[in-house]
Amino acid sequence: MGPSARSLALLALGALCSLGLCLPHGSSEAAPSQIAAIKVKRARGDNPDVLPEPDPTTPTSDFENSYNYVLSRLAGLDQSIHKLNVGQYTLDVKVTQLIDRLTRVDAKVAELEDNIREVHQHSKDNRKELGRLEGCQKGRRLGYKCYLVYNSFEDYAGASRKCLERGGRMAMPRDRKEQEALADYVKTFFHPGNWPVWLGINDLRSEGTYQFDDGTGVSYFQWRKHFLSSQPDGGKRENCVSMSSDDGDWWDHYCDRTMNYLCEFDDRVGL
Repeated sequence: MGPSARSLALLALGALCSLGLCLPHGSSEAAPSQIAAIKVKRARGDNPDVLPEPDPTTPTSDFENSYNYVLSRLAGLDQSIHKLNVGQYTLDVKVTQLIDRLTRVDAKVAELEDNIREVHQHSKDNRKELGRLEGCQKGRRLGYKCYLVYNSFEDYAGASRKCLERGGRMAMPRDRKEQEALADYVKTFFHPGNWPVWLGINDLRSEGTYQFDDGTGVSYFQWRKHFLSSQPDGGKRENCVSMSSDDGDWWDHYCDRTMNYLCEFDDRVGL
């Protein structure tokens, strides 16, 4: 190849290199794909694509970046743990203070409950004392006992409870003297009417075996005797005893029947 031809070849190679299509070292001709790409770009007037080279990185710089990142995260975690510890300590202090306050409140509540129980007991004792005084002032006295009729309707159990709350118990005539005194008192109280009153006598534990409310046996009886209605006649159905106010006779009745009742009080000892 002559000098002119060599010059033309160098000029063509320079033009290809300016388009980024220089042949690799040792290659005698351009790849077909590169030549086709050159033709397309020339046809549409595009500038040759020149990609920026990436910043050079090394394995050492990547390790340092990861290490620094881990250290920063550990520092943030340590700070969060410190805040949690401070919050936990503050919470412990507040819980301790709250427990101390609750302990003092519990002590006050226990003291208040004791005072309430004491007041309640005093109230019960006072009510019993007032009931005993009322029975002896308003009722009928017989020896060391006082009797009082309550013109209030109660069943047998309710009447017994009311007498106990007032410091007495249901009237329990144990002999003829007491029976006659009570019959006269009840008759006078309801005159001219005829109203029965509960006595503290029943055969609830054993049919036909009559006992007073305190559990002792009854030895004196004042059952009504009449050819039409002799008492007791209720059998197992009627187990509680009342006194008629017109003649003082005893009748057996259903225990859940409501009627007036008669209480007795012991005047020997103040309750």
